Amino acid sequence: MYAIIETGGKQYTVKQGDKIRVEKLAGVAGDEVTIGTVLYVNDGEHSITGRPYVTGASITGKVLAQDKADKVIVFKYKRRKDSKKMKGHRQPYTEVLVEKIDTGASHGA
Repeated sequence: MYAIIETGGKQYTVKQGDKIRVEKLAGVAGDEVTIGTVLYVNDGEHSITGRPYVTGASITGKVLAQDKADKVIVFKYKRRKDSKKMKGHRQPYTEVLVEKIDTGASHGA
């Protein structure tokens, strides 16, 4: 069984037992998190496509870590002007272990 979920403006294909890095979610390591924006669910026999989301479907997971990604350097430079600017950015993320995929009662399977 796998599902396609949407969180933080991005889409992820997940199955039970997967570790995924998503945009920062509220909670600390060890907390349970539920993601209700499920776009598609496939259980091997039946597939359910949401319009835009599958009603009643959700993903339950466990927060493994709250961390920051590697630093991305932004360097702006103008030649012959003695003008340069360097900035760094580290995007916060949440690492989640997918524990359960719930298809909801409306799957009709």
